[in-house]
Amino acid sequence: MIRWLLGCLLFLFAGAGITYWWTRTELTTPYYGAATPEAFVDIPRGASSATIATLLTDAGILRHRYPFILYLRWTETGRRLQAGEYRFNSPATPIEIADKLIRGDVFFLSVTIPEGLTARETIAWITRSGLGDLTEMETTLRRTDWIQDLDSGARDLEGYLFPETYRFSRHANSEDILRAMVERFREVFRKLTEGAPPAQGWNVPSVVALASMVEKETNVETERGLVASVFTNRLEKGMPLACDPTLIYALKLAGKFDGNLRKADLMMDSPYNTYVRPGLPPTPIANPGADSLRAALSPSKTDYLFFVSRNDGTHEFSRDFESHSRAVAHYQKGMRP
Repeated sequence: MIRWLLGCLLFLFAGAGITYWWTRTELTTPYYGAATPEAFVDIPRGASSATIATLLTDAGILRHRYPFILYLRWTETGRRLQAGEYRFNSPATPIEIADKLIRGDVFFLSVTIPEGLTARETIAWITRSGLGDLTEMETTLRRTDWIQDLDSGARDLEGYLFPETYRFSRHANSEDILRAMVERFREVFRKLTEGAPPAQGWNVPSVVALASMVEKETNVETERGLVASVFTNRLEKGMPLACDPTLIYALKLAGKFDGNLRKADLMMDSPYNTYVRPGLPPTPIANPGADSLRAALSPSKTDYLFFVSRNDGTHEFSRDFESHSRAVAHYQKGMRP
């Protein structure tokens, strides 16, 4: 009887030793057995450790599920695994995989939207980054109900797609993407207006329209407030804004812009032609960033009425037409009218 008991104990110890050795080996041995060069595993919210282990094993990410489950129990980290879609494309140990899920290293597609793109340039940029569908996005641009409280006269989402770096799931659809950009605009604009609400006579659409003009005229941070001041000074005096980017926007809408702005274009019949139409354009002409929105909300205090490019990215600002004419002659000499 004693021999039998000793035999059983030895067998159990041997089995435990083998199990420990096997588990330890499995936990430190990289493995990748997915059928494709990269595999995606979607971990549902609230999934148990056992369920997650099964999903990873079925996808070929784990060779065996039990070492992974035992590791989570030993380290008491099972409840720290985060939901989301994970990407795997190389061998990894169960410990490394657990760490990835604990960190929440969820897979996203990242896209950085430059400031100053039009709405249609923005959606083209997004789709070139591998997100969304261009046709669906063109339709989604008309979801003005999203901004009805901000701009009841909006024709589309022009001006309200905030330029920034975004991370989206592979499964994000066109509405998800553009809605996120609109919501980010709301968040940024709300923070900006907490300290500098629109001046009397200004509202969200007019501020965004001005900001879009500033965005298109300069990318020099120290000039944004100056450019905004030129336009607001002109508005106060009833002068045409004479903003080239608004005319270029009109030409783009008409499908007539070839990269050049000609003297004959200055007489184009369009509500966006601020050479012949008074006031701001009827809608924003691009999607401005935070700096341009800030400049439109709080233009610099100047008496400037003109500015001209120095051809180095900066501008010369003038208070009167005579000074402006001299600046034009100096900086634009030899340029084709």
